Amino acid sequence: MQPNRDFSRLLENVPPSGIREFFDLVIGRKDVISLGVGEPDFATPWAIREAGFYALEKGRTSYTSNKGLKELRVAAAQYFRERFKVDYDSEEEVLITVGGSEAIDLGFRALLNPGDEVLLPEPNYVCYRPLVELTGATAVTLDTTATRFLPEVAELKKKLTPRTKAIVLAYPSNPTGMAPTRAQQQAWANFAIENDLWVLSDEIYAELVFDGVPFESMASLPGMQDRTLLVTGVSKAFAMTGWRVGIAAGPASLLGRMCKIHQYAMLCAPIMSQYAAVEALTQGERVVAPMRDSYRYRRNYFVAALRQMGLEVHQPEGALYVFPSVRAAGLSSRDFAMGLLKEHSVAVVPGTAFGASGEGYIRCCYATEFNNLKEAAARMAAFVKPRLK
Repeated sequence: MQPNRDFSRLLENVPPSGIREFFDLVIGRKDVISLGVGEPDFATPWAIREAGFYALEKGRTSYTSNKGLKELRVAAAQYFRERFKVDYDSEEEVLITVGGSEAIDLGFRALLNPGDEVLLPEPNYVCYRPLVELTGATAVTLDTTATRFLPEVAELKKKLTPRTKAIVLAYPSNPTGMAPTRAQQQAWANFAIENDLWVLSDEIYAELVFDGVPFESMASLPGMQDRTLLVTGVSKAFAMTGWRVGIAAGPASLLGRMCKIHQYAMLCAPIMSQYAAVEALTQGERVVAPMRDSYRYRRNYFVAALRQMGLEVHQPEGALYVFPSVRAAGLSSRDFAMGLLKEHSVAVVPGTAFGASGEGYIRCCYATEFNNLKEAAARMAAFVKPRLK
């Protein structure tokens, strides 16, 4: 007898990750320069790696508390006070997760019910919409391409309904690299308060902001801490993507429900990774600053190169990405990415991986070795210039 083939209907309309699709195309190809996967090209700084080694040498290979290693939760609370100007109780308001993506998943599952709606400015990171929809809620998207990839309150209001429960704000942005001004953040905060909305604020790139642009957490704005789930982690700023440590902070009523799911699904993040994360948060700016300076230098070079080859692009204020328009080349996002890969062995991600409004754009991660970045720019120019309208 065949088993029941009636699989989860919620999964039927969830597409595979557009980022991973292109990543899979280049695995094992030595000739390809990849600007596709968004991770630092630095190895994890030595002091942080050493903390992980030391944990192993001491035989620290057990489970931790479901909430996370106490030392890490205390370090995270101290980090939030010093860096984000927000006070969280390390016992009740901080949760250690398996990467930031798990924290986002837990947050949606703890907050949402079938029929709820979540406002989701596009283009946005690939996980938000599927994770909203897997709860039975609805992602209501907002095209921000006309407003430098930052949502305007007037447009958000047009999407508001009695079912709207939350809004996702993720800045500096993946894929665009754009970051809001203080005035824009305050306008979003006022909108959330006036309409009694939760805010999921993905601040994983908070440390990677350039040119002296000040970063302020949404949770730090007046009236926002009690309605904000702050998601961050050590992956991007500390070059620790493979260690898989995320940090969620928010009201105890929400964090307790998130931990309830986490204790059944994941139990805890790896203990040796958590000890390494303690060291990362303790080291702080000392290890982040030289990497950030390198990213800024590469950003400046690559934005200039894109403009010189004839593509329009906003200069990003942070993160690790540029999001140029490829409309001048007369190709769709996917055709541009596939053509560039086939003809010149450079991998980028079509903008449509980040929502329908990403059509006409591509995402390039400039956190790659500088000589490779220069070569990628030269190959892109050879692909683009003959096609310019």
